[in-house]
Amino acid sequence: MNMHNISWVRQDIVAPSPRPPGQGGVMDWVRKNLFNGWVSSLLTVASVMAIAWGVMAIAPWLGNSVWHAGSLSECRQILDGAPGACWGVIRDRWTQLLFGFYPTALYWRPMLAFVLLFAALAPILFRGLPQRALWFSAVYPGLAFWLIWGGSLWLPVSIYLGFAVATGLFSIAVRSGVGLAATAAIVGAALWWLYATPALVEIATDTAPILLVPVTSRELGGFLLSIVIGVSGIALSLPLGILLALGRRSGLPLIRMLSVTFIEFIRGVPLITLLFTASLLLNYFLPPGTSFDLILRVVIMVTLFASAYMAEVIRGGLAALPRGQYEAAGALGLDYWKAQRLVILPQALKISIPGIVNSFIGLFKDTTLVMFIGLLDPIALAAAIRANTNWQGIYWELFIFIGAVFFVFCFGMSRYSQYLEQRLRTDHRWEECA
Repeated sequence: MNMHNISWVRQDIVAPSPRPPGQGGVMDWVRKNLFNGWVSSLLTVASVMAIAWGVMAIAPWLGNSVWHAGSLSECRQILDGAPGACWGVIRDRWTQLLFGFYPTALYWRPMLAFVLLFAALAPILFRGLPQRALWFSAVYPGLAFWLIWGGSLWLPVSIYLGFAVATGLFSIAVRSGVGLAATAAIVGAALWWLYATPALVEIATDTAPILLVPVTSRELGGFLLSIVIGVSGIALSLPLGILLALGRRSGLPLIRMLSVTFIEFIRGVPLITLLFTASLLLNYFLPPGTSFDLILRVVIMVTLFASAYMAEVIRGGLAALPRGQYEAAGALGLDYWKAQRLVILPQALKISIPGIVNSFIGLFKDTTLVMFIGLLDPIALAAAIRANTNWQGIYWELFIFIGAVFFVFCFGMSRYSQYLEQRLRTDHRWEECA
Protein backbone atom coordinates (compact mmCIF):
# COMPACT_ATOMS: atom_id res chain seq x y z
CA MET A 1 0.00 0.00 0.00
CA ASN A 2 1.44 3.30 -1.08
CA MET A 3 1.07 5.69 1.86
CA HIS A 4 2.17 8.64 -0.31
CA ASN A 5 -1.08 8.51 -2.32
CA ILE A 6 -3.34 9.04 0.72
CA SER A 7 -4.72 12.58 0.74
CA TRP A 8 -5.81 14.03 4.08
CA VAL A 9 -7.17 17.24 2.52
CA ARG A 10 -10.14 17.24 0.18
CA GLN A 11 -9.15 18.42 -3.26
CA ASP A 12 -12.62 19.38 -4.59
CA ILE A 13 -15.53 21.41 -3.23
CA VAL A 14 -18.62 19.54 -2.04
CA ALA A 15 -21.67 20.46 -4.07
CA PRO A 16 -24.37 22.25 -2.06
CA SER A 17 -27.26 20.07 -0.99
CA PRO A 18 -30.85 21.20 -0.48
CA ARG A 19 -32.14 21.93 3.00
CA PRO A 20 -33.66 18.85 4.66
CA PRO A 21 -37.44 18.89 4.38
CA GLY A 22 -39.26 20.37 7.36
CA GLN A 23 -36.35 22.55 8.51
CA GLY A 24 -36.51 26.33 8.37
CA GLY A 25 -39.51 28.52 7.76
CA VAL A 26 -42.37 29.55 9.96
CA MET A 27 -43.60 26.07 10.84
CA ASP A 28 -40.15 24.94 11.94
CA TRP A 29 -39.81 28.03 14.19
CA VAL A 30 -43.26 27.39 15.69
CA ARG A 31 -42.43 23.75 16.36
CA LYS A 32 -39.08 24.56 18.01
CA ASN A 33 -40.21 27.53 20.07
CA LEU A 34 -43.88 26.93 20.86
CA PHE A 35 -44.52 23.18 20.65
CA ASN A 36 -41.19 21.51 21.48
CA GLY A 37 -42.68 19.45 24.32
CA TRP A 38 -45.88 18.83 26.23
CA VAL A 39 -45.11 21.57 28.79
CA SER A 40 -44.33 24.11 26.08
CA SER A 41 -47.42 23.11 24.11
CA LEU A 42 -49.64 23.41 27.20
CA LEU A 43 -48.25 26.85 28.04
CA THR A 44 -48.65 27.99 24.43
CA VAL A 45 -52.29 26.93 24.29
CA ALA A 46 -53.03 28.52 27.68
CA SER A 47 -51.33 31.76 26.61
CA VAL A 48 -53.27 31.89 23.34
CA MET A 49 -56.53 31.32 25.20
CA ALA A 50 -55.70 34.06 27.73
CA ILE A 51 -54.79 36.51 24.98
CA ALA A 52 -57.93 35.68 23.03
CA TRP A 53 -60.09 36.13 26.14
CA GLY A 54 -58.44 39.49 26.86
CA VAL A 55 -58.88 40.69 23.29
CA MET A 56 -62.56 39.64 23.22
CA ALA A 57 -63.15 41.39 26.55
CA ILE A 58 -61.30 44.63 25.73
CA ALA A 59 -61.88 45.00 21.98
CA PRO A 60 -65.61 45.96 22.23
CA TRP A 61 -64.77 48.47 24.97
CA LEU A 62 -62.01 50.07 22.87
CA GLY A 63 -63.88 49.76 19.59
CA ASN A 64 -66.88 51.63 20.96
CA SER A 65 -64.86 54.64 22.15
CA VAL A 66 -66.21 58.15 22.54
CA TRP A 67 -63.80 61.03 21.92
CA HIS A 68 -66.10 64.03 21.65
CA ALA A 69 -67.78 64.49 25.02
CA GLY A 70 -67.59 67.16 27.69
CA SER A 71 -68.54 64.97 30.65
CA LEU A 72 -68.99 61.36 31.71
CA SER A 73 -72.78 61.69 31.61
CA GLU A 74 -72.57 62.88 27.99
CA CYS A 75 -70.42 59.85 27.18
CA ARG A 76 -73.00 57.53 28.71
CA GLN A 77 -75.77 59.17 26.73
CA ILE A 78 -73.84 58.65 23.50
CA LEU A 79 -73.05 55.02 24.39
CA ASP A 80 -76.70 54.40 25.37
CA GLY A 81 -75.89 51.57 27.76
CA ALA A 82 -73.32 49.86 25.52
CA PRO A 83 -69.81 49.24 26.88
CA GLY A 84 -67.27 51.72 25.61
CA ALA A 85 -64.30 53.89 26.55
CA CYS A 86 -64.85 57.56 27.25
CA TRP A 87 -61.68 59.13 25.87
CA GLY A 88 -63.35 62.51 25.98
CA VAL A 89 -61.68 63.07 29.34
CA ILE A 90 -58.26 62.85 27.64
CA ARG A 91 -59.37 65.18 24.86
CA ASP A 92 -60.71 67.63 27.45
CA ARG A 93 -57.86 67.47 30.00
CA TRP A 94 -54.74 66.37 28.10
CA THR A 95 -53.03 69.75 28.50
CA GLN A 96 -53.59 69.59 32.25
CA LEU A 97 -52.11 66.09 32.38
CA LEU A 98 -49.07 67.27 30.44
CA PHE A 99 -48.42 70.71 31.97
CA GLY A 100 -50.40 70.87 35.20
CA PHE A 101 -51.50 74.43 35.91
CA TYR A 102 -48.76 76.02 33.80
CA PRO A 103 -50.12 79.20 32.13
CA THR A 104 -51.71 78.32 28.80
CA ALA A 105 -50.13 81.24 26.95
CA LEU A 106 -46.65 80.03 28.01
CA TYR A 107 -46.90 76.40 26.87
CA TRP A 108 -44.31 77.16 24.20
CA ARG A 109 -41.60 77.46 26.86
CA PRO A 110 -41.71 73.90 28.30
CA MET A 111 -42.31 72.57 24.79
CA LEU A 112 -39.17 74.34 23.55
CA ALA A 113 -37.23 73.07 26.57
CA PHE A 114 -38.39 69.51 25.81
CA VAL A 115 -37.34 69.75 22.15
CA LEU A 116 -33.96 71.22 23.11
CA LEU A 117 -33.50 68.31 25.54
CA PHE A 118 -33.10 65.93 22.60
CA ALA A 119 -30.63 68.32 20.97
CA ALA A 120 -28.62 68.37 24.20
CA LEU A 121 -28.70 64.58 24.60
CA ALA A 122 -27.84 63.76 20.98
CA PRO A 123 -24.05 64.37 21.17
CA ILE A 124 -23.91 62.40 24.44
CA LEU A 125 -25.95 59.40 23.36
CA PHE A 126 -24.93 58.99 19.71
CA ARG A 127 -21.69 58.90 17.80
CA GLY A 128 -20.88 60.86 14.67
CA LEU A 129 -21.93 64.27 15.98
CA PRO A 130 -19.34 67.04 16.38
CA GLN A 131 -17.83 67.31 19.84
CA ARG A 132 -18.45 71.04 19.79
CA ALA A 133 -22.13 70.24 20.30
CA LEU A 134 -21.25 69.17 23.86
CA TRP A 135 -21.06 72.85 24.74
CA PHE A 136 -24.79 73.09 24.18
CA SER A 137 -25.28 69.99 26.35
CA ALA A 138 -23.44 71.79 29.16
CA VAL A 139 -25.42 75.01 28.69
CA TYR A 140 -28.80 73.29 28.37
CA PRO A 141 -29.63 72.83 32.11
CA GLY A 142 -29.44 76.56 32.77
CA LEU A 143 -31.36 77.35 29.58
CA ALA A 144 -34.11 74.84 30.46
CA PHE A 145 -34.38 76.28 33.97
CA TRP A 146 -34.80 79.77 32.55
CA LEU A 147 -37.37 78.65 29.99
CA ILE A 148 -39.52 76.73 32.49
CA TRP A 149 -39.35 79.00 35.53
CA GLY A 150 -38.69 82.29 33.76
CA GLY A 151 -37.26 85.30 35.53
CA SER A 152 -33.88 86.80 34.72
CA LEU A 153 -31.47 85.00 32.40
CA TRP A 154 -28.62 86.28 34.56
CA LEU A 155 -29.50 83.89 37.40
CA PRO A 156 -28.45 80.70 35.52
CA VAL A 157 -25.51 82.64 34.07
CA SER A 158 -24.34 83.51 37.57
CA ILE A 159 -24.75 79.88 38.65
CA TYR A 160 -22.52 78.78 35.77
CA LEU A 161 -19.97 81.41 36.82
CA GLY A 162 -19.91 79.71 40.22
CA PHE A 163 -18.84 76.47 38.55
CA ALA A 164 -16.18 78.43 36.66
CA VAL A 165 -14.91 79.86 39.96
CA ALA A 166 -14.76 76.35 41.45
CA THR A 167 -12.83 75.04 38.43
CA GLY A 168 -10.37 77.95 38.58
CA LEU A 169 -9.72 77.52 42.31
CA PHE A 170 -9.24 73.77 41.87
CA SER A 171 -6.71 74.28 39.05
CA ILE A 172 -4.80 76.93 40.99
CA ALA A 173 -4.66 74.74 44.10
CA VAL A 174 -3.43 71.73 42.14
CA ARG A 175 -0.74 73.68 40.28
CA SER A 176 0.43 75.35 43.50
CA GLY A 177 0.66 72.04 45.30
CA VAL A 178 -1.81 73.16 47.95
CA GLY A 179 -3.77 70.37 49.59
CA LEU A 180 -7.55 70.18 49.84
CA ALA A 181 -8.05 71.48 46.29
CA ALA A 182 -11.55 70.01 46.13
CA THR A 183 -12.49 71.67 49.43
CA ALA A 184 -11.26 75.04 48.16
CA ALA A 185 -13.32 74.64 44.98
CA ILE A 186 -16.50 73.72 46.89
CA VAL A 187 -16.12 76.56 49.40
CA GLY A 188 -15.37 79.07 46.65
CA ALA A 189 -18.44 78.06 44.63
CA ALA A 190 -20.68 78.14 47.72
CA LEU A 191 -19.49 81.64 48.68
CA TRP A 192 -20.04 82.84 45.11
CA TRP A 193 -23.60 81.51 45.00
CA LEU A 194 -24.51 82.83 48.46
CA TYR A 195 -23.04 86.32 48.28
CA ALA A 196 -21.99 87.24 44.75
CA THR A 197 -24.93 85.79 42.80
CA PRO A 198 -27.73 87.99 44.26
CA ALA A 199 -25.77 91.21 43.71
CA LEU A 200 -24.59 90.20 40.23
CA VAL A 201 -28.11 89.22 39.13
CA GLU A 202 -29.54 92.50 40.38
CA ILE A 203 -26.89 94.64 38.69
CA ALA A 204 -26.99 92.69 35.40
CA THR A 205 -30.80 92.74 35.30
CA ASP A 206 -30.87 96.51 35.81
CA THR A 207 -28.20 96.99 33.15
CA ALA A 208 -29.40 94.51 30.50
CA PRO A 209 -32.77 93.02 31.44
CA ILE A 210 -33.34 89.67 29.72
CA LEU A 211 -36.52 88.47 31.36
CA LEU A 212 -39.29 85.93 30.95
CA VAL A 213 -42.55 85.94 32.86
CA PRO A 214 -41.87 84.11 36.15
CA VAL A 215 -43.76 80.87 36.82
CA THR A 216 -43.95 79.46 40.34
CA SER A 217 -43.19 75.83 41.10
CA ARG A 218 -46.75 75.30 42.31
CA GLU A 219 -47.94 75.83 38.74
CA LEU A 220 -45.79 72.97 37.42
CA GLY A 221 -47.45 69.59 37.27
CA GLY A 222 -48.30 66.56 35.19
CA PHE A 223 -45.68 64.99 32.99
CA LEU A 224 -43.75 68.25 32.91
CA LEU A 225 -43.05 67.84 36.61
CA SER A 226 -42.19 64.13 36.22
CA ILE A 227 -39.77 64.87 33.38
CA VAL A 228 -38.08 67.72 35.27
CA ILE A 229 -37.54 65.57 38.39
CA GLY A 230 -36.69 62.41 36.45
CA VAL A 231 -34.22 63.94 34.00
CA SER A 232 -32.53 65.98 36.75
CA GLY A 233 -32.21 62.93 38.99
CA ILE A 234 -30.87 60.77 36.16
CA ALA A 235 -28.33 63.35 35.01
CA LEU A 236 -27.01 64.03 38.52
CA SER A 237 -27.14 60.55 40.03
CA LEU A 238 -24.79 58.93 37.49
CA PRO A 239 -21.67 61.06 38.24
CA LEU A 240 -22.43 61.01 41.97
CA GLY A 241 -22.87 57.24 41.82
CA ILE A 242 -19.51 56.87 40.09
CA LEU A 243 -17.79 58.92 42.79
CA LEU A 244 -19.49 56.96 45.57
CA ALA A 245 -18.55 53.64 43.96
CA LEU A 246 -14.93 54.73 43.68
CA GLY A 247 -15.06 56.04 47.24
CA ARG A 248 -16.38 52.73 48.56
CA ARG A 249 -13.43 50.93 46.90
CA SER A 250 -10.93 53.58 47.94
CA GLY A 251 -7.86 52.70 49.96
CA LEU A 252 -8.33 55.80 52.14
CA PRO A 253 -10.23 54.70 55.28
CA LEU A 254 -12.04 58.03 55.82
CA ILE A 255 -13.36 58.27 52.25
CA ARG A 256 -14.36 54.60 52.26
CA MET A 257 -16.16 54.94 55.60
CA LEU A 258 -18.07 58.06 54.51
CA SER A 259 -19.10 56.44 51.21
CA VAL A 260 -20.25 53.22 52.88
CA THR A 261 -22.19 55.14 55.55
CA PHE A 262 -23.96 57.30 52.98
CA ILE A 263 -24.84 54.39 50.68
CA GLU A 264 -26.10 52.10 53.42
CA PHE A 265 -28.10 54.85 55.12
CA ILE A 266 -29.81 55.99 51.91
CA ARG A 267 -30.55 52.42 50.80
CA GLY A 268 -32.04 51.64 54.19
CA VAL A 269 -34.55 54.51 54.06
CA PRO A 270 -37.63 54.51 51.79
CA LEU A 271 -37.79 57.22 49.15
CA ILE A 272 -41.10 58.48 50.51
CA THR A 273 -39.36 59.21 53.84
CA LEU A 274 -36.75 61.33 52.07
CA LEU A 275 -39.49 63.16 50.19
CA PHE A 276 -41.28 63.98 53.45
CA THR A 277 -37.93 65.15 54.80
CA ALA A 278 -37.53 67.43 51.78
CA SER A 279 -41.06 68.75 52.16
CA LEU A 280 -41.37 69.22 55.93
CA LEU A 281 -38.09 68.91 57.82
CA LEU A 282 -35.45 70.46 55.57
CA ASN A 283 -36.58 74.02 56.23
CA TYR A 284 -35.89 73.57 59.95
CA PHE A 285 -32.18 73.18 59.21
CA LEU A 286 -32.00 76.32 57.05
CA PRO A 287 -31.45 79.90 58.27
CA PRO A 288 -34.66 81.77 59.13
CA GLY A 289 -36.26 83.46 56.16
CA THR A 290 -34.53 81.19 53.64
CA SER A 291 -36.73 80.31 50.66
CA PHE A 292 -35.80 76.91 49.26
CA ASP A 293 -37.93 75.81 46.32
CA LEU A 294 -39.84 72.58 46.98
CA ILE A 295 -39.08 71.07 43.57
CA LEU A 296 -35.37 71.78 44.08
CA ARG A 297 -35.54 70.03 47.46
CA VAL A 298 -37.26 67.05 45.85
CA VAL A 299 -34.65 66.90 43.07
CA ILE A 300 -31.86 66.87 45.67
CA MET A 301 -33.44 64.04 47.67
CA VAL A 302 -34.27 61.99 44.58
CA THR A 303 -30.71 62.46 43.33
CA LEU A 304 -29.20 61.33 46.62
CA PHE A 305 -31.51 58.32 46.72
CA ALA A 306 -30.73 57.29 43.13
CA SER A 307 -26.98 57.88 43.49
CA ALA A 308 -26.75 55.36 46.35
CA TYR A 309 -28.29 52.63 44.20
CA MET A 310 -26.25 53.74 41.20
CA ALA A 311 -23.07 53.42 43.25
CA GLU A 312 -23.80 49.76 43.98
CA VAL A 313 -24.56 49.04 40.33
CA ILE A 314 -21.28 50.61 39.22
CA ARG A 315 -19.38 48.91 42.05
CA GLY A 316 -20.60 45.61 40.65
CA GLY A 317 -19.13 46.56 37.27
CA LEU A 318 -15.83 47.52 38.89
CA ALA A 319 -15.70 44.23 40.80
CA ALA A 320 -16.39 42.27 37.60
CA LEU A 321 -13.24 43.56 35.91
CA PRO A 322 -10.27 41.17 35.98
CA ARG A 323 -7.38 42.19 38.19
CA GLY A 324 -5.20 42.29 35.10
CA GLN A 325 -6.93 45.46 33.87
CA TYR A 326 -5.82 47.34 36.98
CA GLU A 327 -2.29 45.94 36.64
CA ALA A 328 -2.19 46.88 32.97
CA ALA A 329 -3.18 50.46 33.78
CA GLY A 330 -0.43 50.60 36.38
CA ALA A 331 2.08 49.12 33.93
CA LEU A 332 1.31 51.93 31.49
CA GLY A 333 2.37 54.47 34.12
CA LEU A 334 -1.09 55.98 34.53
CA ASP A 335 -1.99 57.67 37.78
CA TYR A 336 -5.20 56.81 39.63
CA TRP A 337 -7.55 59.22 37.87
CA LYS A 338 -6.14 58.61 34.39
CA ALA A 339 -6.37 54.86 34.93
CA GLN A 340 -10.00 55.18 36.01
CA ARG A 341 -10.90 57.51 33.14
CA LEU A 342 -9.09 55.70 30.33
CA VAL A 343 -9.06 52.02 31.35
CA ILE A 344 -11.22 51.02 34.29
CA LEU A 345 -14.43 53.07 34.17
CA PRO A 346 -15.16 52.63 30.43
CA GLN A 347 -15.15 48.85 30.87
CA ALA A 348 -17.01 48.91 34.20
CA LEU A 349 -19.73 51.19 32.83
CA LYS A 350 -20.15 48.97 29.78
CA ILE A 351 -20.66 45.96 32.04
CA SER A 352 -23.11 47.95 34.19
CA ILE A 353 -25.31 49.28 31.36
CA PRO A 354 -28.33 46.99 32.09
CA GLY A 355 -28.28 47.83 35.79
CA ILE A 356 -27.77 51.56 35.18
CA VAL A 357 -30.71 51.79 32.77
CA ASN A 358 -32.84 49.68 35.13
CA SER A 359 -32.12 52.21 37.90
CA PHE A 360 -32.98 55.08 35.54
CA ILE A 361 -36.32 53.50 34.63
CA GLY A 362 -37.16 52.87 38.29
CA LEU A 363 -36.23 56.45 39.18
CA PHE A 364 -38.45 57.89 36.45
CA LYS A 365 -41.42 55.83 37.60
CA ASP A 366 -40.79 56.74 41.25
CA THR A 367 -41.42 60.40 40.42
CA THR A 368 -45.11 59.62 40.94
CA LEU A 369 -44.41 59.46 44.70
CA VAL A 370 -44.23 63.26 44.86
CA MET A 371 -48.04 63.28 44.99
CA PHE A 372 -47.75 62.43 48.69
CA ILE A 373 -46.04 65.75 49.44
CA GLY A 374 -48.53 67.88 47.54
CA LEU A 375 -46.92 68.11 44.11
CA LEU A 376 -49.29 67.55 41.21
CA ASP A 377 -47.76 64.72 39.22
CA PRO A 378 -49.94 62.90 36.61
CA ILE A 379 -51.45 60.57 39.24
CA ALA A 380 -52.40 63.46 41.50
CA LEU A 381 -53.91 65.33 38.56
CA ALA A 382 -55.90 62.24 37.60
CA ALA A 383 -57.36 62.19 41.10
CA ALA A 384 -58.19 65.90 40.81
CA ILE A 385 -59.88 65.35 37.43
CA ARG A 386 -61.92 62.46 38.79
CA ALA A 387 -63.09 64.68 41.65
CA ASN A 388 -64.60 67.12 39.17
CA THR A 389 -68.36 66.76 38.79
CA ASN A 390 -68.08 66.44 35.00
CA TRP A 391 -65.74 63.45 35.20
CA GLN A 392 -66.65 61.93 38.55
CA GLY A 393 -66.58 58.16 38.11
CA ILE A 394 -64.08 58.04 35.23
CA TYR A 395 -61.22 55.65 35.98
CA TRP A 396 -59.59 53.41 33.41
CA GLU A 397 -59.14 55.95 30.62
CA LEU A 398 -57.00 58.30 32.72
CA PHE A 399 -54.70 55.63 34.06
CA ILE A 400 -54.36 53.89 30.69
CA PHE A 401 -53.24 57.20 29.17
CA ILE A 402 -50.79 57.88 32.02
CA GLY A 403 -49.42 54.34 31.85
CA ALA A 404 -49.01 54.57 28.07
CA VAL A 405 -46.97 57.79 28.32
CA PHE A 406 -44.74 56.32 31.04
CA PHE A 407 -44.33 53.18 28.90
CA VAL A 408 -43.14 55.26 25.93
CA PHE A 409 -40.39 56.90 27.98
CA CYS A 410 -39.32 53.72 29.79
CA PHE A 411 -39.41 51.59 26.65
CA GLY A 412 -37.33 54.22 24.86
CA MET A 413 -34.66 54.02 27.58
CA SER A 414 -34.71 50.23 27.41
CA ARG A 415 -34.28 50.18 23.63
CA TYR A 416 -31.43 52.67 23.79
CA SER A 417 -29.64 50.53 26.37
CA GLN A 418 -29.86 47.55 24.02
CA TYR A 419 -28.54 49.69 21.16
CA LEU A 420 -25.67 50.87 23.37
CA GLU A 421 -24.81 47.32 24.40
CA GLN A 422 -24.64 46.25 20.75
CA ARG A 423 -22.58 49.29 19.82
CA LEU A 424 -20.04 48.65 22.58
CA ARG A 425 -19.97 44.89 22.12
CA THR A 426 -16.51 43.59 21.27
CA ASP A 427 -16.79 39.83 21.81
CA HIS A 428 -18.40 39.32 18.36
CA ARG A 429 -15.07 40.27 16.78
CA TRP A 430 -13.42 37.34 18.54
CA GLU A 431 -16.28 35.07 17.45
CA GLU A 432 -15.75 36.15 13.83
CA CYS A 433 -12.02 35.50 14.11
CA ALA A 434 -12.67 32.09 15.62
